[in-house]
Amino acid sequence: MPIKVTMPALSPTMTEGTLAKWVKSEGDQVEAGDVIAEIETDKATMEVEAVDEGKLAKILVAEGTEGVPVNDLIAVLLEEGEDASSIDSFIKEGANDSAPASKEEDATAEKEATKTQNAAPAQSSAKGERVLASPLARRIAEQNNIDLAHVSGTGPNGRVVKVDVEKALSSDSAASSGSSASAPASAAKSTAKAPSSGVDARALADAYGMEYEEIKNSGMRKVIANRLLESKQTIPHFYLTIECNIDGLLAARKEINAKAAGSYKVSVNDMVIKAVAQSLQAYPAANVAWTDEALLQFKHSDVSVAVATESGLITPIIKKAETKGLREISNEMKELAAKARDGKLKPEEFQGGTFSISNLGMYGVQSFSAIINPPQSCILAVGAGEQKPYIVDGEVKVGTFMSCTLSTDHRSVDGAVGAEFLKVLKSYLENPIMMLT
Repeated sequence: MPIKVTMPALSPTMTEGTLAKWVKSEGDQVEAGDVIAEIETDKATMEVEAVDEGKLAKILVAEGTEGVPVNDLIAVLLEEGEDASSIDSFIKEGANDSAPASKEEDATAEKEATKTQNAAPAQSSAKGERVLASPLARRIAEQNNIDLAHVSGTGPNGRVVKVDVEKALSSDSAASSGSSASAPASAAKSTAKAPSSGVDARALADAYGMEYEEIKNSGMRKVIANRLLESKQTIPHFYLTIECNIDGLLAARKEINAKAAGSYKVSVNDMVIKAVAQSLQAYPAANVAWTDEALLQFKHSDVSVAVATESGLITPIIKKAETKGLREISNEMKELAAKARDGKLKPEEFQGGTFSISNLGMYGVQSFSAIINPPQSCILAVGAGEQKPYIVDGEVKVGTFMSCTLSTDHRSVDGAVGAEFLKVLKSYLENPIMMLT
């Protein structure tokens, strides 16, 4: 019997991926463990290994195809002695019933739908059941905030296809513009919700002749957008800011790097990571995550650090950072940052973490507030060091101060807990010898 090759879920947040490259070609023999394709996930490009052996008989999704849902059929393997003629029947018999249809099936469904426009609409799915819809229909519905449960499907087996969603969109537009004069306004029920942004930027730009260039959103950028929106909408953010005199930290860094003689180089960010890790151990009430049943208080300081890439921000993790010295943190951070920019991070290198740091000091930003990276409860926004006058025992001095703003999930880390954590962090940053003992 032919063997299915489906789009794998390569991370917990992955719902779809881009088939970046086929390493194997149709007709190639495949052994279990062979790399057969490269998949671009929401965070990185990863190699996919075959779990079965056989001949790669048919590739169903071409290189460069975006938005392929997890578990969608992407190729078919044939075992030794099997005839290629069995592939078509294998697909038609519903080899992929448990997942959304492939691109080829979607195209077929669209053609079928145009022939059956006058047929009786199929019944909607029962409550709680997954609506049968093509990937293209799902994508259009998602982009326009259409609830597929309210759309009648005219495709094969009642599947909702592209034309059904477009019909729902046009019906909604007509209702909202008042073109259905025979129906009272109260009776017109829209299946679409207002876009979350409130304004269609493209429509506005086109209407007023504004010149622009379209830069296509990557899968990673879309996931970041959704997660940030989810974070701000569902997490009650609370902000606390403190200034730290980092003259001692800068002096310690200079001395450490001088003694390293080029074998390694510690950055201010490396020292902030270490200080955060030590502070979470000294004050574990801030090293938590919220659940409806209980707070999860973590034993180790797994510090996520925001790294800018061409596709957007990603947060590789320094795990058990409290157990590592500055040299180890520095070397590990450089390696992770390079892998992040090359799109080569493994899921375990960026999934998880108990606390995040976002440092924009190197860009000259003095202070800012960061958005929490769920399910974490805290993220620290670190600004640039700036020389300022300050008074000690009536004497005016000049020191270098760094702004640190803590964003907390107020459900799990309230104001007092956040303030206590920042107090501990300040002691480490202003007395760096403490983090080295």
